[in-house]
Amino acid sequence: MKILNLYAGIGGNRKLWKDVDVTAVELNPKIAKIYQDFFPKDKMVVADAHQYLLEHFKEYDFIWSSPPCPSHSSFRAGFSIANGARIIYPDMKLYEEILLLKHFFRGKWCIENVRSYYVPLIKPRELQRHYFWSNFHISQKNFKKDSIRLTGGKYNNDDKEDITQIKRLQERYGYKLNEYRLGQTETRTILRNCVLPELGLHILKESQRDIQPELFR
Repeated sequence: MKILNLYAGIGGNRKLWKDVDVTAVELNPKIAKIYQDFFPKDKMVVADAHQYLLEHFKEYDFIWSSPPCPSHSSFRAGFSIANGARIIYPDMKLYEEILLLKHFFRGKWCIENVRSYYVPLIKPRELQRHYFWSNFHISQKNFKKDSIRLTGGKYNNDDKEDITQIKRLQERYGYKLNEYRLGQTETRTILRNCVLPELGLHILKESQRDIQPELFR
């Protein structure tokens, strides 16, 4: 199976996939290097995932996309109003990709994002702390809840607490990043952007079922 893994990060969703031919696309060279260290057999492309999808989507059997989520996050509205932060437009590349894959891609596909502060323009399926849009049915499954919580939309600024959070996140997602030259904030952000590996495996298995009721009609 040829898989396109877009906005790949360090590969949380991909960690438990077996016997697959994966092309990963990540814009940040530093993060792409970490991904490649963990998955040396994958083809890594350092590029704009949104544009790469448009140019190459026909080449794959399964596509996973996790477009950037900060402009959609449920933390965005409350945090912006309470703290006087700059108001920004939601990044509509999320919906551009949903519509592209829904109407023009012949394989199986899944797009992941966070729960939004607004009612989604296209109805997703909710699972764990994520929204999923797909052209196959994704069954509900219970996963261990996050033990790392945010307070008031912010992380704790205490160094000792940061170190504890990073340790827990590394244990949760199964990645050790100590050897990389990353600051605490950067390390924490990279890990928090990961999809739980067990969830990534569940989604892939669901896409391979023989009978698939479509989510979109």
